[in-house]
Amino acid sequence: MNKTQAAPVVPKKLLLPFILVTSLFALWGFANAVTDPMVQAFKKVLELSNSQAAWVQMAFYGGYFCMALPAALFVRKFSYKSGVLVGLTLYAGGALLFYPAATTGLFWFFCLGLYILTFGLAFLETTANPYIMAMGDQKSATQRLNLAQAFNPVGLIVGLLVAKFFVLDLLQSDDVENFSALPEAQKLLIKSADLMVIRNPYVILGLVVLAILVLIAVNKMPQAKGDGSIPSIKDTFSELFQNKKYALGVFSLVLYMGAQIGCWTYIYQYAEAKGISSSTAANYQLVAFILFTVGRAIGTYMLKFMSSGKLLFCFSGLGGLFALGAVILEGHAGLYSLVLVSLFLSVMFPTIYGIALEGLKEDQAKIGAAGLVMAIVGGALLPKLQGMIIDFGGVGVNDITVLGLSEMNLSFLLPVSCFTIIAIYGIWIHRKHNIAETL
Repeated sequence: MNKTQAAPVVPKKLLLPFILVTSLFALWGFANAVTDPMVQAFKKVLELSNSQAAWVQMAFYGGYFCMALPAALFVRKFSYKSGVLVGLTLYAGGALLFYPAATTGLFWFFCLGLYILTFGLAFLETTANPYIMAMGDQKSATQRLNLAQAFNPVGLIVGLLVAKFFVLDLLQSDDVENFSALPEAQKLLIKSADLMVIRNPYVILGLVVLAILVLIAVNKMPQAKGDGSIPSIKDTFSELFQNKKYALGVFSLVLYMGAQIGCWTYIYQYAEAKGISSSTAANYQLVAFILFTVGRAIGTYMLKFMSSGKLLFCFSGLGGLFALGAVILEGHAGLYSLVLVSLFLSVMFPTIYGIALEGLKEDQAKIGAAGLVMAIVGGALLPKLQGMIIDFGGVGVNDITVLGLSEMNLSFLLPVSCFTIIAIYGIWIHRKHNIAETL
């Protein structure tokens, strides 16, 4: 009598494609991490307010929103590999635009480069996430996606180290106590030098991405291809949004991205409010990314024993608790609490993503994946709103206090609210779906 064995998370025959696609997770992690400190860098170099500097994130995450659906349609009609190659081309093109942007010194030109770069990331994420989920048994799809996403923090850590040592540590404008008060001629020289410092990592990144593009182009890997016999987009989205698990998953992902990018981007301004330099603040973000990596490993392991909904509830609840610590704690304690939020951010994206796509047909999953990638726009909208809260009393970070709390601290009530709603979604999923399946 044959004993039934549990299917492996990744079948042996799909191991090479899994590794190749998983490498892309690190690649977009790098882009995310190297961009977060740029909000503070542009604020210093170009003398912007917190709200104006937040246009960096608006451009970066807005690109996801605009290109996610076209990317899904492209992949549905052609192939996964074609989608990856187009994504890498756009990624490299956007990064290389930083060269002329630095020459002109125009903020909007840098934002345009980031916008196009994230067109490429939208292609890569729309392609890679559902592809990873399809590489094996559907019962292990969320666990497999968490495994692939575990390599995303590797890119985050490398990106942050590049931002710290090759950008923040080299910015002359950050070393001047009152940069705005300098004579215009001296300020122009410093500004030109600093823009070149910001430019270099992106130009090198663009060249590296082109090399990876060539590597993937010459390798063979299995891939699904659409045959054209598919329902209309309108019908597909209509069906998807009648599925409450999917629709609420998209909303939860909007909130998650807003909370994540807010906690990562404004760690620099939070540190500034405590008298800590941007370069030193990068060390705190590095610890946050290491905790993020550790959390991914812990969360992926816990999925063996815990339902995805319950895991999401626990991690988002604890994330909200530490975000609240960043609001109410004074001094370095608040900063430590903000850093610890990343431990619980770790598994939330792939877990929400996996829950929302679970059980969908292949064609629905491809369009559904686009809806989820479009939800990344939360990383543009909510940090912009948080920047406006920080600027409420002026362009500084400690202009006013309410009930003894600075506007900087109070701005983190926005992530706290996001985590609370996500926790409610997680426990709803656990009670309605996971418990129901065991009855």
